[in-house]
Amino acid sequence: MSLQVEKLENNMAKLTIEVPAEELEKAIEGAYQKNKNRINVPGFRKGKAPRKMIEQIYGKEVFYEDAANALIPDAYEKAYDECEEEIVSSPRIDVEQLEAGKPFIITAEVALKPSVELGQYKGVKVDKADVEVTEEEITAEIDKERDKNSRTVDVTDRPVKDGDIATIDFEGFVDGVAFEGGKGTDYPLTIGSHAFIPGFEEELIGAELEVETDVNVTFPEDYQAEELAGKAAVFKCTVKRLQEKQLPELDDDFVGEISEESDTVEEYKEEIRKKIEKRKTDEAKAVKEDAVIDAIIADAKMDIPEAMIETQQRQTVQEYAQRMQSQGISMEQYMQFTGMTNEMLLEQVKPQVMKKIQSRLVLEAVAAAEDIQVTDEEMAQELKTMGEVYQMEPDKVLELLGENGRKQVTEDIRVRKAVDFVVENAQEE
Repeated sequence: MSLQVEKLENNMAKLTIEVPAEELEKAIEGAYQKNKNRINVPGFRKGKAPRKMIEQIYGKEVFYEDAANALIPDAYEKAYDECEEEIVSSPRIDVEQLEAGKPFIITAEVALKPSVELGQYKGVKVDKADVEVTEEEITAEIDKERDKNSRTVDVTDRPVKDGDIATIDFEGFVDGVAFEGGKGTDYPLTIGSHAFIPGFEEELIGAELEVETDVNVTFPEDYQAEELAGKAAVFKCTVKRLQEKQLPELDDDFVGEISEESDTVEEYKEEIRKKIEKRKTDEAKAVKEDAVIDAIIADAKMDIPEAMIETQQRQTVQEYAQRMQSQGISMEQYMQFTGMTNEMLLEQVKPQVMKKIQSRLVLEAVAAAEDIQVTDEEMAQELKTMGEVYQMEPDKVLELLGENGRKQVTEDIRVRKAVDFVVENAQEE
């Protein structure tokens, strides 16, 4: 196989790949062996007709397509490995010459990794995040835990109030006429959940048990049932059962039941404060990283080829389809449910794909500019971590990665170290 590389505009290149005539002949013979049992030739039993006889009847090109399909993947893979340029897109392949006795020639148009001209990447200014924990936040977090441990009890001695769980019968009327879908029996409704149309739950506050109550509401202008959109309605409701949540007292006994670290209320408050602080610190770190990288991208220059973007878009949609499949939903079903098309999905993921590509390019450029290296200890730790995920020994992981995989892992570590570098060198204001 021989390879010629011609650089084009906008970080594109054309690879001209030539496969010797002998390999093409082997591929044609392989296509004949694969298909001969399916071809009818008068005077011969299936599978017994000579190749030359089949080519004479059906044309000498009869096996060309299968031969080309057999040769192209391997030829392109070899060209990819041989090419000194870094290819960052799927190829667009055209057959230039396909004729028995002559070399098989194809061209592959690909995107090349664009160069990056960095602007400022050290001392980038970002807003300082507030990680202070307030008493209100501690109280709110504790109240969530109390709510999770609450119990529901029946109420019979008062009307409905906010937060109650009311079991209701209801029927809706517009201009005095009951409408379809407006009737329900034994429906559990948490007051304040905003599960019903605006105003419905608020109108139920103050309603008495077993007493029919008129609830007056107006359907939103954008209501899904067009015949009801914007219409005034009256729901005749009866509260058949009323329940409320009873939260446990915040005392040492409660703390002892829910916490493995604390024995008293004060200790528990300090435990919660530390958890909130850690969460806010982690969130602030992520926000800071994004802000720093965004600033570096904005100050950098790079010409990203469209083919690179399109390849990443397709890969992103394919990964999403695989996640859907793991949940038992095919992409066809997902598109039916959502009304989306493949083109709409590709366009939807384009902004995140662009950010991902830009981030990777500038961080690789930073790693190169700062000569960031990966130590043997860092690689060993990475292999150990990967081994724990895949339940295999680090040596086995390294073996399976191969040379290209090892280079990719090394580059991933360099990029992470570049993130740490630019964040550590940023200035908070």
